[in-house]
Amino acid sequence: MQSEVMFAGFGGQGILLSAKILAHAGMEQGFEVGWIPSYGPEMRGGTAYCTVVIADKPIGSPIIRNPKHLVAMNRPSLEKFAPVVKPGGVILINSSLISIGSNRPDVDELAIPVNDIATAAGSLKSANIVALAAFVARSGIVDNEILRECIREEFAAKAKLIPLNMKAFDEGVKAAQKK
Repeated sequence: MQSEVMFAGFGGQGILLSAKILAHAGMEQGFEVGWIPSYGPEMRGGTAYCTVVIADKPIGSPIIRNPKHLVAMNRPSLEKFAPVVKPGGVILINSSLISIGSNRPDVDELAIPVNDIATAAGSLKSANIVALAAFVARSGIVDNEILRECIREEFAAKAKLIPLNMKAFDEGVKAAQKK
């Protein structure tokens, strides 16, 4: 089993952090993991994307041209990466910022108003956690409870952010289950 996930959006949306947390959860489950970030020199506001590869055997190459899954946080990312997602994968679309679909009948498309859910949960800054939780709940790529623990660990140094991110996690899972 090997699954590749492309997280894509603009700098400041927590793209790299989401991918890092997913990679951590994969490692905690005993999988082989690759985490390859990419971002423009602008970072905040510029294009950012990151690929995570999770496998049950050694990963031949972490460079992936056709990921199995996509988490698209803005429209340019959806337009750029949706066409190269493998058939049968999951494409999560942040419908708060993206008004179109992937136009891919061969994938499991999940359109969720990630920004709206994050704001209602307490902070727009938790949109990446909403998207990550919804994606994992839909794809089953890692165990939800292990992911929850990895999020807690990620924010341990800023303990006051843990309740917000746990709420964002729960709301993301709920949103995925409603669709």
